[in-house]
Amino acid sequence: MGAPLHVGCLVDDGADPEQSRAYDWCESRYDAVSRCRPEDFDPAEFDVLWWHRVDPVDPATLTDGSPLAAFVRDGGSLLLTLSAVTAVEPLGFDGVAPDAVGWEEVAEPTGPLWKPLYADHPMAAGFDTLRVHTRGAGVTAPYARYETVAPTDGDVLASTARGDHDAVAERSTVCWQPGEGRVVGIGAALSFRQPTHDVCRGNRATLVANALSYLVADEPSPLTGRPKDAETLSAMRDRLAGDPHRPGYHVSPPANWLNDPNGLVHWNGRYHVFYQYNPTGPFHGTIHWGHAVSDDLVHWEDRPVALAPSPDGPDRDGCWSGCTVDDDGVATILYTGGSGTEQLPCLATAADESLTSWEKDPGNPVIEELPSEPEVLKTEDWDGEFRDHCVWREDGVWHQLIGAGMEDGGGAALLYVSTDLREWEYRGPVLTGDRDTAGTVWECPELLDFGEKQLLHVSNYEDVVYFLGEYADGEFSIERRDKLDHGDFYAPQSMWTDDGRTLTWGWTLEARDVSAQWDAGWSGSLSVPRELSLAEDGGLRQRPARELAELRGDGYHRDELELGAGDSHELDRRSRQFELRATIRLEDADAVELGVLEAPDGTERTPIRYTATNDVVVDRTTASTAPLATTDSQRMTVRPYDAPLSLHVFVDGSVIEVFANERQCLTSRVYPENPDATGISLSAVGGRATVTDLDCWELGDAWRS
Repeated sequence: MGAPLHVGCLVDDGADPEQSRAYDWCESRYDAVSRCRPEDFDPAEFDVLWWHRVDPVDPATLTDGSPLAAFVRDGGSLLLTLSAVTAVEPLGFDGVAPDAVGWEEVAEPTGPLWKPLYADHPMAAGFDTLRVHTRGAGVTAPYARYETVAPTDGDVLASTARGDHDAVAERSTVCWQPGEGRVVGIGAALSFRQPTHDVCRGNRATLVANALSYLVADEPSPLTGRPKDAETLSAMRDRLAGDPHRPGYHVSPPANWLNDPNGLVHWNGRYHVFYQYNPTGPFHGTIHWGHAVSDDLVHWEDRPVALAPSPDGPDRDGCWSGCTVDDDGVATILYTGGSGTEQLPCLATAADESLTSWEKDPGNPVIEELPSEPEVLKTEDWDGEFRDHCVWREDGVWHQLIGAGMEDGGGAALLYVSTDLREWEYRGPVLTGDRDTAGTVWECPELLDFGEKQLLHVSNYEDVVYFLGEYADGEFSIERRDKLDHGDFYAPQSMWTDDGRTLTWGWTLEARDVSAQWDAGWSGSLSVPRELSLAEDGGLRQRPARELAELRGDGYHRDELELGAGDSHELDRRSRQFELRATIRLEDADAVELGVLEAPDGTERTPIRYTATNDVVVDRTTASTAPLATTDSQRMTVRPYDAPLSLHVFVDGSVIEVFANERQCLTSRVYPENPDATGISLSAVGGRATVTDLDCWELGDAWRS
C-alpha cells in the first residue's frame, strides 16, 4: 500500500461500473481514499480530487462559484478523466469545453502522444517514448477531446497515439492553473472496466499515478501554450535549439506550428512579422497569430501571441491570414475569422504601440455575406472558399482584395472598397483564372505597385503564381505570368520599408511526415526577406534583403575556379548555416553541381545542379536517409537573361533557398540525419566549367534570448 496521499473520488447519485472500477483501483493503491459528491465535501480533508465519469457533465449543475471551483481556485488540485473533462467550462477553468465528446470504437491500442516540449514533464515520467498506449483495442470507450477548437486557458500536454498513427489533432491531455490551484484533464483511453492487456494496464496505472503526484507537487510546471513573457518564449526556443534541422537565421516559431506570414508592417521603427501559429502542437489547427519583432531585419525576438480565437466570436475556429494597415495612426488588422462552416473578414486594432495587444471590433465580421456574382465555391468544409486579405488606401478610399474560388471556374481576387474599414462595398473580381492552369482557389492575394507596372500574386494550393501587368479601375491586365518560387514556398506577404523597398516573406513548407514534425516539436519557417522590384527589361527581380549581410561571419573567397570533366573541389568550409555566391560558366560542361550538406561517407548529399538546358535542379534523392523525408527533386528553368549564371544560395538547417540571376527562386527543405553532413563542394559533369567570384560565409543566428 502506498503513498501518503488522501484522494477524494467524486461521485454523483451513484457510481457507474466504469467509475467503480477506477475508484477501486485508486483504493488499492492509496491508503486514504474517500468517495464524495462534487457539491458536498470537506476541502480540508483531501490533497487532491479525482472525477472519473463516462457521461458528460450537465453544465447546469456546475458554476464557477460552486464548492468544486472554489476548492481549486483556493489552491486545491483536481484530476478530470474521460467525460469529466467537460466540466472545465461550467467551472470557469476554461472558456472552451472539449468539442469532441462521445463514445468510440477503439480499434487499436490508444493513448497519449506526448509533445516533445513535455517529454520530461512529471506526467510523462516512466515512459521512454512519446507514444504511450493506455487502452487496448477491441472495446468501445468514452472520450472528451479538443479537436477543431483548443482550450483558451489550458496547456495541451499530449494529443493521441492510435497504434502506429499519430492523431495530432485529437488533443486529449490538458493542464490548467486556475487561481492558486491545478487541474489536469485526460479525456481518452483511460477506461478501467473493460479488459486490456498488461502493457496498457501498467501504462494506465503509471499515467494516473503521475497525474495525481503532479497535482500535489510543491512546484507546478509552467504553462507554455500561450506565453505572456519573453523569458518563457526563449525557454521554449532553447529547448529545441539542439535540432540540426532547425533554422538559425530564418523566422521560425519558438515551438509548435507556423504557416503563412501575416500582418507584416514597419511600425515606429520596428519590423513586425506576424504568422499563422498553432500553440497546441506542430500541426495545422486552431490558428492564432504568432509575433516576432526586429530592429534591423536580421535579429529577431519572440513576442506573445497577438490574436487568439474568441470562444463566442466569428473566429472561434481560427484567426486566419490577414494584413496590417495604418488607419490614421492606428495599426489595424484585417483577418479571416473561421467559425463552423463560415469564414468571414474580421478587424482588430492595436491597443498599444508595441503591437502586442489587440482589440477585436465588436461589429465583427465586417463583411457578413458572400458575394453572389461570381458565385463563390462551396465545399464540404466551407459555405464559401472566401478568405485572406490585401488592403491599401487609394484616393482616400480603402481597397481590399479577398481570395476566393468560383463555382463555375477557378480562383478569383475579389475587390471591396470602404471609407472606414468597417462598411465594405463589393465591386467584383479584379482577375479570375481557369481551374486547369491557375488552380481552384486563390489564397493570399496581394497587389504590389512598382510604378510603371503592378504585380498580383496568388497561392493556389500548389504554387505561388504571379501576374505582372497593369491594374486600373478595378481590373488587372496581364502582360507576364510566372511562379514566384518553384519549390517549398507558399502564401507570401510583403512589407514596405521606410526607404521605399518592397520586402516579401513566404512560408517554407515542411517536406517530411507529420510524425517527424511532431517529434521535432516544431514545424515551418519563413523564407529570408526578399526584395522585389522591376528589372530594366520590365521583368520581376528578386534578391535577398541586403541586411542579411550583417549575419556574415568567417568567409571564403576565390576569384576563379576551373573545373575539368569529373573534377570536384571541396570548399574549405563545413556548415549547415551559410550563404554562398558564385558566377558559373558551363563552357562545354553538361552541368555544374554545387553540393551542400554532404556527409563525409557520401551517404547524404544535396546537389544544386545547373544544366546546359538552362535548368536549376535541387536533387533531393540522396539528401537524407530519414524514412519520413521527401526525396522528390525540384526544378526551375532559368531564362537566359545573362550568361553565365549568377547563383546565390542560402542554407540554414533544413532550408535551402536558391536565387538565380536575381530573377527566379527555388526553396527546398532537406533533412540530413548525419551530424557531419556539412560539406560543400563544386564539380563539373561532362565537360569543363568555370566558377568565378566565389564567396561563402558562415551565417550567425538571428534569435535573441
